[in-house]
Amino acid sequence: MPKALLGKKLGMTQMFNAEGKIVPVTVIGAGPCVVAQVKTMEKDGYQAVQIGFGDIKPVNVKKPLAGHCKAVGISPVRWFKEVRVADPESYQSGQSLAVDIFTVGDMIDISGTSKGKGFAGTIKRWNDSRGPMSHGSKCHRRPATTGAKGPARVFKGKHSPGRMGGEKVTVQNLEIVRVDAERNLLLVKGAVPGPKNGLLVIKSACKLA
Repeated sequence: MPKALLGKKLGMTQMFNAEGKIVPVTVIGAGPCVVAQVKTMEKDGYQAVQIGFGDIKPVNVKKPLAGHCKAVGISPVRWFKEVRVADPESYQSGQSLAVDIFTVGDMIDISGTSKGKGFAGTIKRWNDSRGPMSHGSKCHRRPATTGAKGPARVFKGKHSPGRMGGEKVTVQNLEIVRVDAERNLLLVKGAVPGPKNGLLVIKSACKLA
């Protein structure tokens, strides 16, 4: 059964591994999650499970959300995400998923929304080089020419200023170095996208054929 959880990024720290080396780790508060809906090929045209996570105040529960949760017999939660699975029959509505579905050494993929950095120029956004800083130069940090004269158009992919961050980012093949089932914590080697308390989707790493 494919493994999947929702969680929150709590921050980063470091720990010693078995060889006595310091390893940077991200602390994730993962689960407990509840299976809200099971999508099947016969009924929905694809196979997936909808899992929910996070506490929410009753005053903040919208009527459509309350009706959806009531229909499947679960308490309202803050976030819902769908995860594609190959065996939806392994899940049941109302089933609880805890952090102990993962073990130390598992490889996982983590998706989150990167930090939004607002409107940025090409140097910050695309790591472009600046122009000469000497006297007389009129191109210090501005973008260069937008294209050649012949085609008379701007090619796709041209580096331009614009909004930076706030996008879905997936980091693959991260190793789990510790599982704390009592406190619902996962310690993952390396960094994951997003700010503190940002929502994360944690899935088993995709295996290449």
